Amino acid sequence: LNIGVPFQYTQSHVLRTRLEFLRSKHNIQEGTFLTFDALRQTAQCVGRVVRSKTDYGVVVLADDRFGRKDKRSKLPGWVRQFLSDSQLDLSVSNALGAVRGF
Repeated sequence: LNIGVPFQYTQSHVLRTRLEFLRSKHNIQEGTFLTFDALRQTAQCVGRVVRSKTDYGVVVLADDRFGRKDKRSKLPGWVRQFLSDSQLDLSVSNALGAVRGF
């Protein structure tokens, strides 16, 4: 169960320095990097459930931001292939029903 989008703590001195470097040297904006990094961490969480082709499991991304195309499009293809529109914006009872059906 992944509740929320795992954004970094933005007041960290190390992160602030990294963001300034990315902005000044590569013209990468703070929001772009933070979104990329948060979705990379989300993919890592999913990958911890499914470690090989024979593994199976259920991952619940419990945040409506994962339903936004701008966020979903940044997830890796191996995650996106399992995200259908019918699985978006579910109530808790509908999500539990989907998990039971798995």
